[in-house]
Amino acid sequence: MKDFSILIPTYNDECLGLVSALQQQALALGINYEIIVADDGSTQQDVLQTNQQINALADCRMIARNVNVGRAAIRNFLVQQAQYEWLLFIDGDMTMHRDDYLQRYLAAEGEVVCGGLVIKEGVKGNLRSMYEMRHEQEHTAIRRQQRPYQDFHTANFLIRRQTMKTHLFDERFRHYGYEDVLLGKRLEQDGIPIHHIDNPLSFEVYETNLAFVCKTEEGLRTLYQFRDELRGYSRLLDFAERRPWTARMVRLWHLLAAKWERRHLCGNAPKLTVFNLYRLGYFLQL
Repeated sequence: MKDFSILIPTYNDECLGLVSALQQQALALGINYEIIVADDGSTQQDVLQTNQQINALADCRMIARNVNVGRAAIRNFLVQQAQYEWLLFIDGDMTMHRDDYLQRYLAAEGEVVCGGLVIKEGVKGNLRSMYEMRHEQEHTAIRRQQRPYQDFHTANFLIRRQTMKTHLFDERFRHYGYEDVLLGKRLEQDGIPIHHIDNPLSFEVYETNLAFVCKTEEGLRTLYQFRDELRGYSRLLDFAERRPWTARMVRLWHLLAAKWERRHLCGNAPKLTVFNLYRLGYFLQL
């Protein structure tokens, strides 16, 4: 029987409902558990007030931090707070999808296990929703297991505590993106298998188009900063380096059309073809 420390990093996301659902499953299973939410300097006071109610739930606590330290450091902080052998990382914007979620992780084998995601379609014209729906099939366990390290994501995974303590997140990754990709690479280098199973959480919280474009740009800057270490673990990076003539054409197009593309993507009827061109062009101009 596994004992779980369920670790939830969050930033401006209400996760009281997620914590309550997890607690009810843990109680029904009769396992030893704790649920720790670490708020990484949220700025929305209504979200903070709602999440403070987590402290009233048995074996659950919410730690509010005043300074945003970044996606890697907040997860490492949670590792230090945990007491049990198995650490279950869940992003604060996830939603419970199945009633046997914890039961499936109890039965899973391996010291690193990824459960995956399902995508709930958002409102019409939402760029993030369109992007996630287009790539939904990539989240199946079969597809993820074909590239187990490259398709390792931290939104929903279980790991043995000692393994995590010897493979902490790289805290140079202060901005959005790719801290999970580098961790996957380190696990592969050390010969630690990653098992992908069908145990998804639901992703159904979508930011505005402008916010998603800004987040995408931030992630691309992170990819560029750590491009030497991430080579072979990013499809976009591999494409940019293996297709030099195409890259030159896309870079030229970006210089001419970037402002129009960005306005289009932040509007009410964005196209994914434009988004893909903009992503590649933005990265190449870095």
